[in-house]
Amino acid sequence: MSTTILVIGLMVFFAHFLSLQFSRTNIPDVLVLMVIGILLGPLLGIVSPDDFGKVGSLLATIALVVILFESGTSLDLDVLGHSIGTTGFLAIACFVLTIIVITAVGMYMLELHLMPALLLGLTLGGTSSAVVIPMVSALKLSEKPATVLVLESALTDVLCIVGVFALLQILTQGDVAAGKVVGSVIAALVFAAVFGVVGGIGWLLVLGKVRDFPNTISSTLAYVFIVYGATEVLGFSGAIAALALGVTLTNFHKFGLDRIPNLDKGIEPLNEVDLIFYREAVFLLKTYFFVYLGISIHFGAVLPATVAIVMVLIVYVLRLLLTRVVFRDPAYTLRDTAITSMMAPKGLAAAVLAALPLQYGIDGGEAIRDTTYMVVLFSISLSALLVMAYPAPLVRSFYSRILGKPPGDTVKVPAFVPPPDA
Repeated sequence: MSTTILVIGLMVFFAHFLSLQFSRTNIPDVLVLMVIGILLGPLLGIVSPDDFGKVGSLLATIALVVILFESGTSLDLDVLGHSIGTTGFLAIACFVLTIIVITAVGMYMLELHLMPALLLGLTLGGTSSAVVIPMVSALKLSEKPATVLVLESALTDVLCIVGVFALLQILTQGDVAAGKVVGSVIAALVFAAVFGVVGGIGWLLVLGKVRDFPNTISSTLAYVFIVYGATEVLGFSGAIAALALGVTLTNFHKFGLDRIPNLDKGIEPLNEVDLIFYREAVFLLKTYFFVYLGISIHFGAVLPATVAIVMVLIVYVLRLLLTRVVFRDPAYTLRDTAITSMMAPKGLAAAVLAALPLQYGIDGGEAIRDTTYMVVLFSISLSALLVMAYPAPLVRSFYSRILGKPPGDTVKVPAFVPPPDA
């Protein structure tokens, strides 16, 4: 027990060191943390996901919720409005193309039937919020591309989850109701966003009274968990609700609430202490989440690993070309556009969904699971390696030619940082 506590303490200091090295060397801390998890788990066998019991998956969910909420508090509603069209196109186009590619490769190389291969494609169709958001924050992209990436990861997480469960229902029960599936996706997004906004307004009205009680700095995070849990119980996306709640708490003046007589006096905005606390919570949860993710990786046979490499390479090439189309505007710098093209890692949602086909008795379930775990590992590694390599002149020149952007990053772009107190 004492050794475990010692390791937990040392891990926090090591994570601080990794964050500092990220800013100096471009070596992403998330990759190093995941490698540590792989060493402790699959390679050395010191720990396994079963050792954590339900705590491991609970920690992963809490990390995702807090990361999405904190990123929401960092988004500007005006930038969000200008970015929504770009986000929608990039998210849907990349999601659909990824599904098509992975389904085709799964059928050809893994010899899966169409529906299991499509299940694999849906599992890996999105980008990981838990990976993308910390990297975007650390890389200090300008606000608009950063907002696009945050929203894309949140939206595609929902699409993956809804899509996989819908297809599992089709495979196990024969219910092929396309309209119902589409309706479920729209409801999961719209109603969850409404719950988040309404919940945020309600919290702003009571926050002042809550602060009269002692030790309430963590009460907002507790409220986020309540909103997330209630939204999930109602059958909608708690992740989107958490993101919308964060956006509302720092953008309430855009709703005109502060101009309503009597109501304006009851509003208590978040202060700098609150925002610092949320960032610290993200840092701690991110540290342990990526170690746990590394521990959870399953190394299967050689074939799934080979297939995963092929899938990842094709998906990243397609995303590179798609980013060129979406980010044609000269306002997007070469660096912003290039890094956006690198942000296609898979993570928590894919790793969790990967185990479901085997549990449901789907043919090819083991191949789907092992391939997904390998894609998660290789995609995060590739994103990290591309970010590390980008400062090299040869690499920047390559991206300049492919993306059609002027070479060099001589223009200082505004950093993606939390807004000042309202």
